Amino acid sequence: MTLYTTIDSPLGELLLVGEESATATGGTALASLSVPGQKGGATVQDGWARDAEAFTAIAGELRAYFEGGRDGFGIEYAAGRGTDFQRRVWRALEDIPYGTTLSYGEIAARIGAPRAAVRAVGTAIGANPLLVVRPCHRVIGASGALTGYAGGLDRKRQLLDLENHHRAA
Repeated sequence: MTLYTTIDSPLGELLLVGEESATATGGTALASLSVPGQKGGATVQDGWARDAEAFTAIAGELRAYFEGGRDGFGIEYAAGRGTDFQRRVWRALEDIPYGTTLSYGEIAARIGAPRAAVRAVGTAIGANPLLVVRPCHRVIGASGALTGYAGGLDRKRQLLDLENHHRAA
């Protein structure tokens, strides 16, 4: 069964979508985390059940992250989304340390893709359904410029600033 809830955050109201899971802490595996106005973000569908309690553990981890008390997540993700290439890129995102950034080319190299695959890497990152927890905001252009973020560049800057502030503290 698909479950959802919303929570307040410094980025605005987050839409959390998940699936029941016998192995996930709190019983819910996260399928999607969307911010308001997100390009390609999830929207509530008929048949989904609103259940804030199902997301208590996930919401707690997110709040701790935004407050600077957490630099990673122990959230179980719902399986089955993305192509093999996308999943390889998404796993590489999960390995980017808190408060640091990598370029799209560095992500391509980490997954063993040729430098020419930078556009495909960018497309895979843009399809990431788990903003914040799968840190695509930590990927920047080769020049160091902030580029492409489905949640908007202002939110990307906000997340990077939050991590840099808490890392320095």
